[in-house]
Amino acid sequence: MAEKLLRIENLIKSYDNLTVLNGINLEVNQGEVVVLVGPSGCGKSTLLRCINGLEPIQNGAVRLEDEVIQHGSKNLPDLRQKIGMVFQSYELFPHLTVLENLMIAPSKVQKRKKEEIKREALELLTRVGLADKANQYPRQLSGGQKQRVAIVRALCMHPEILLFDEVTAALDPEMVREVLDVMLELAKQGRTMVIVTHEMQFARAVADRVIFLDGGKIVEEASPDEFFDAPKTERAKKFLNVFSFERVENK
Repeated sequence: MAEKLLRIENLIKSYDNLTVLNGINLEVNQGEVVVLVGPSGCGKSTLLRCINGLEPIQNGAVRLEDEVIQHGSKNLPDLRQKIGMVFQSYELFPHLTVLENLMIAPSKVQKRKKEEIKREALELLTRVGLADKANQYPRQLSGGQKQRVAIVRALCMHPEILLFDEVTAALDPEMVREVLDVMLELAKQGRTMVIVTHEMQFARAVADRVIFLDGGKIVEEASPDEFFDAPKTERAKKFLNVFSFERVENK
């Protein structure tokens, strides 16, 4: 039986009088890829931020293994080392080279040896096709290249779980594929991942389980084939219809 890595229990997140997440219950197993889909504003990105302790919650709990993740807690910096998060905005330091961006957190936060970090960083850059970019600066990279660097930066911290928040949303269509290919390879390696995406074909290809959110609640939970071929709820059917078009014949 797969080990439960992440547990979310009755999570409620509000901003003033607006409830963004309303009673979320979710478990993620070791090595599982869970994809969160749903309309804009349904709470997907907020859920990732709560998992990473970036947002305070009003009720419930988020646990990584047996440890509670709580915004502002003393052990949060240590827990965050186990959670790799990749944002759509890259968050790379513009004044540092690619290699320096990759090395700064493992050396300063984890106090690891620089030669060991450098060796690993270069190996990971090679895997994502960026070995020749190690000494370049972020401004010299395309959007897709920056996002691949951001993924490698997360991997350099040896996280137990990876969170991806719409990492292709700001990319040109030609660059989307190169980022998604890296994420598919991570899935093949057995990485535990929670992914927020609007790329439905990718969601189907990478997910072990699809979670459909709407209005701050989990409306449907299913395998990719079940969700995309035979959604159970009318809301999910309506959502998926947005991504399918009938051919328009010339008249």
